[in-house]
Amino acid sequence: MLMYLWFLLAGAFAGVCAGLFGVGGGLIIVPVLMAIFGAYGYSPEVITHLAVGTSLATIVVTSISSMQSHNKRGGVRWDVWRNMSIGLVVGSVFGAFVAEKLKGEILTLLIAGMALFMGFKMVMAKKSDAVATGNLPSAPVQSAVGGLIGMASAVFGIGGGSFTVPFLSRFGLTMQQAVGTSSDCGLPIALAGAFGFMFFGRNVQGLPPDAIGFVHLSAFVCISVMSYIFAKVGAKLAHQLPASTLKRMFGGLLLIVGIKMALGGLGIQLF
Repeated sequence: MLMYLWFLLAGAFAGVCAGLFGVGGGLIIVPVLMAIFGAYGYSPEVITHLAVGTSLATIVVTSISSMQSHNKRGGVRWDVWRNMSIGLVVGSVFGAFVAEKLKGEILTLLIAGMALFMGFKMVMAKKSDAVATGNLPSAPVQSAVGGLIGMASAVFGIGGGSFTVPFLSRFGLTMQQAVGTSSDCGLPIALAGAFGFMFFGRNVQGLPPDAIGFVHLSAFVCISVMSYIFAKVGAKLAHQLPASTLKRMFGGLLLIVGIKMALGGLGIQLF
């Protein structure tokens, strides 16, 4: 019973982060699920992949909630989303295939390195609030970038916000538009990636009975319900805070998660 309470708390916090920062919540959900699954004696061989697959499944719901809130406030660039979505889907399916072949320790260190790099970039970014005036690359380039983001996001079990937000804000979108559009981009990533993890993990040994492939159903339900509710809270805050504040808060979150996961990947547990 206590395990379900942890799932609910993780979902609430991930939902706020999803709406506030334009991420799918995977940067929070993956390390939390790894800790929960480990504490309850799940097979070490499947813990990381189970956490990643379940995270992607929950991001489907989180992204829908966050997307609705951002769209009401005019924070979504649908033209950019259309350009990137095909690449996001294809890349996510391929990423799920790649992730299934990687060892859990490698996955942990990869996502830690990504989080630290992106967090540093966001924290150190100069104060700016660029206006969307056509500075984005062409549609084919956006689609290609979407493919890369989708692949990396599926490997790490995230909604892609840690890649999509910096990319969009760097090439012309305001921070609010970058966050809102990133929330939409998390949906095709999560759908394709979650189905990929269910498919590629269907014959793996050591999974719990309430799992479909690498997706833990109980965790999915608990986290999804809470993240759907609390993503709206985060989205409301995102449109009330200055762009520079959002960037630094987002970067700080990535640095904290990156340090924690790097230490965990090296076998050092702080808590």
